[in-house]
Amino acid sequence: MEDYLIKGLGYNGQVRAYVVATTETVAEAQQRHQTWPTASAALGRTLTVGLMLGAMLKGDEKLTIKIEGGGPIGAILVDANAKGNVRGYVTNPQTHLDLNNRGKLDVSGAVGKEGMLTIAKDIGMQDYFTSQVPLVSGEIGEDFTYYLATSEQVPSSVGVGVLVNPDNSIEAAGGFIIQMLPGATEETIINIEEQLEKTEPISTMIQKGLTPEEIVAHILGKNNVQILEKMNVRFQCQCSKERIADALISLGKDEIQDIIETEGKAEAQCHFCNERYNFSKEELEGLTG
Repeated sequence: MEDYLIKGLGYNGQVRAYVVATTETVAEAQQRHQTWPTASAALGRTLTVGLMLGAMLKGDEKLTIKIEGGGPIGAILVDANAKGNVRGYVTNPQTHLDLNNRGKLDVSGAVGKEGMLTIAKDIGMQDYFTSQVPLVSGEIGEDFTYYLATSEQVPSSVGVGVLVNPDNSIEAAGGFIIQMLPGATEETIINIEEQLEKTEPISTMIQKGLTPEEIVAHILGKNNVQILEKMNVRFQCQCSKERIADALISLGKDEIQDIIETEGKAEAQCHFCNERYNFSKEELEGLTG
């Protein structure tokens, strides 16, 4: 199934829903960074939430998510925009822990709980809009549920999941955000809470082949959903050799000349996608002109 996201309303406009399938997106991140299972789950969950939060933006707006919980995985950094593009990495991609007491990947143990979740939004103003909340569990979904309730003032339920195969490849990944809008009745809230209690993990539903449309219908009820938009999503980095060249130019002619004399060439690597860019002596000399 191709990765895509849907936006919808439920219960006659009382509820807003985002559901996304991200198996291929997370698989590309895993391959690019060679993440081990627990790191794959942590990064994959954050990429998935990033896409859904990005879908709440407009036009050329974008956001950056940073999670620092003090765990062995180090920091998680994810960029997303309103067009379905996401990229991200973890400081220590080869992190894997024993399964937790529920037999699941120990994402909380890898991420840690003693730290902060920070989101910076670029909405076209001079300064970024930045908000920060303490981590509540390090499980990612619960942390973003808390973020949306406190920073965005929107009661929400966030579900994200990644299934990893024994060979480290990604079996299934996806997520949902269900938000209560002003005017949501107590009955609607109770109905959704009860349904979420009975709902399988999102990654299990994706693994079984359920589409985002089927998942949102399962959570909200088939007759309660109005699909507003469908959007393809993907892992996509904005790096290029031209951008790296601009960064080298910003070092100044003396610094570039020093690289030419000591190394004779240069190699730069993008943190977000692991792409490597090589510059020959002649190319470096061209940057000093």
